[in-house]
Formats: sequence, C-alpha cells, structure tokens
Amino acid sequence: MDRDWISAEAAMDRLGVRAQTLYAYVSRGRVEARGDPEDPRRSRYRLADVEALTERKKRGRKASEVAAGAIAWGEPVLASAITTVAGGRLFYRGRDAVALSADETLESVARLLRGGHGATLKRSATPVPGDGASLRERLFGALSARAGLDPPARGRAPLALAAEAGGLLDLIADAAAGGAGEGPIHVRLAAAWGRPEAADLIRRALVLLADHELNASTFAARVTASTGASLAASALAGLCALSGPLHGGMAGRVINLVEEAGRIGPDAAVAGRLARGVSAPGFGHPLYPDGDPRAAALLASFAPPADYAALKAAVEAMTGEAANIDFAVTALSARFQLPPDAPFALFAVARTAGWLAHAVEQVQTGALIRPRARYIGEAPAV
Repeated sequence: MDRDWISAEAAMDRLGVRAQTLYAYVSRGRVEARGDPEDPRRSRYRLADVEALTERKKRGRKASEVAAGAIAWGEPVLASAITTVAGGRLFYRGRDAVALSADETLESVARLLRGGHGATLKRSATPVPGDGASLRERLFGALSARAGLDPPARGRAPLALAAEAGGLLDLIADAAAGGAGEGPIHVRLAAAWGRPEAADLIRRALVLLADHELNASTFAARVTASTGASLAASALAGLCALSGPLHGGMAGRVINLVEEAGRIGPDAAVAGRLARGVSAPGFGHPLYPDGDPRAAALLASFAPPADYAALKAAVEAMTGEAANIDFAVTALSARFQLPPDAPFALFAVARTAGWLAHAVEQVQTGALIRPRARYIGEAPAV
C-alpha cells in the first residue's frame, strides 16, 4: 500500500474530526483524495495534506500565527479568479495550462488571464534601451521609463487598463528581443536570439510560465497595484522580485549544479549535496508533490542536452524529486544555446502577462494590501 495515502479512518483520527468535516476539507481543496485501488467504494487521503492541516490546527486560531503561516506556502490570503493549483495541475481561469501550451500563444493567454479583455494593440511609446545594454538592463530600463511616465491605474476603465496591459507586454517583449518587432512574441524572441527553430518551444515555455498564483513577484505586483500605482510600476515591482536568486535567478544555480556534475559526475554531485543537507536547485516544488506538470510538459517536447539529462536522472533516482520548471527552462536554453540570460528573460516576459492581470484585478478591488508586522523586538516603554 502506498504510504503517502491513508484511509479515511486514519485521516479522521489524525485530524480529530468526523467524516463530514473530512469531506468538507476535501471539497475545499485542503486535503486531496483519490480512489482506493483495493476498494473502489472507498477513498484514500494524501498524508502530507493531513499532516499539514494537523500542524495548522495545533497552532490554534491565534490571528498572528495564522497570518505568519499563510505567508510561506500556507493558506490562501487573497481572493483571485485568475490562477490556481489544484490536484497537482495549474489552471488559468479554469483552463489547464499544460493543455493551453499545446497551441496557444502568450498573447492569447495574456488576454485570458485578464478576463478576455483587451486587444492585440502595439503601443511601445517608450524606446527600448539599445546597443550596449544587457538583456536584463533592457527589461528594467523599459519598465522603469514607463513607470515614470504612465498615469495611476486607480479609477480608470477596465478596457483602458487592458489595452495598456497589452502594450506593456509588447514593450517587455521588445526589450527582451533588443528592439521592436512584428509577429507573435515567441517568433520575435526566437528570431532575435538567432534560433528560429526554437520558436514553438519558446511559445510553450512562455505559456507555461505566464502565471503561477501568488508567487513572490506576483504578490509584489499586487501590493504595488493596491496603492493605485500605474500598471508599469506594478510590473516593475514584479520584475524586481523576480530578479532574486530564489525566484527568477534560479537558472544560475541550476547551471552551477550542471557544471559541478560535469566535473565530478552527477551521482557524486547529488550525493555531496545530500551529505550537506542541501537540496538540488531545479527539482521539487511544494505545490506539486507528484512533480511539476509544467516541467514534464516542456521536457517532453525536446531532448535535453546529455549533461542535463544525466543530472536529471541522478537527482530523481537519489532523491525522488522530479525536475521543476526552472530546470526545464534552463535545459531548453542550453539545448538551443540561447543567450546566457534567456531563462530569466523567458520568465520575465511570460510572467509580465500574469503580473498585469493581477494588477488589473487588484486595482478593481479598490483595496490596499497592508499587513501588520508581529513585533519581536525590545518591548517599548508605554
């Protein structure tokens, strides 16, 4: 019997609840259930979900503790109709992102994320930094210039915001490409990077990366949007958060591991990390205990370089952790010898679609995101 799944009786005993409460947890997506392979009339429940819920119940309902736990992979903290992860799959407004990646473009998915509003307008009023600027400089420069010029988003009509969002997505694509272009974004990037044969795979990657619920960069974009700031300012906040090594900078850590595996062998590289208690970058994901479906879909579309394939096999065999989207995008970049910062650029261009959709949704709520800090410093004299 699979030890990762337990019976209803065991789940209720761990949680200290009755059957009706357990079924309520399942219906709300807090505990995943599946059919019992030995008895189709019964269900089994994911042990990891039950244990996580048990731990939250032990902490009690003290508001500060609940809020602190929610910040790090915890309970949902904002209402959104854009993206969710359910049953180990990613959905954009109820549609499977992996299925969309089969034939949709980033532009069409961006419109879907925004709720279907907006046209395919090209409105690059801000020049893209040109010769001498690195890819990353161009991305930051283009959004910074627009953030300093565009009006606040608060109080503007939804269609006006949607049209502006479409123009900003076009602008960030131009920045990644190094200049204005025509045609779908994936074709423009592939041509600019001298790899037209990679266009369809770039398209798939962009669709799979377009949004991922309330990740760090999206939360930064929503906080900025909640102040009424311009859409460009919200996207710039998202880009700043993405630039960190624990988010959009993960590709560099994957490359370092690949290089280490090339020097001492994949098994030795992975064993060394396990001995140090260090995880392998590019593998595993808290929201996908059974494996990142985005990575599986992308990796099934091309043959990774031999060194990446060897590392993937070693990590999965020794840790049981499957490759995630960071590994897949980095392997794609290596397979087609894209520019060194291409993985970051793919994340930034794609995720701009999500940042802007979340910014528009947040503006329409009219609410300011302003959490409180749980003070742990020296007690004030009062």
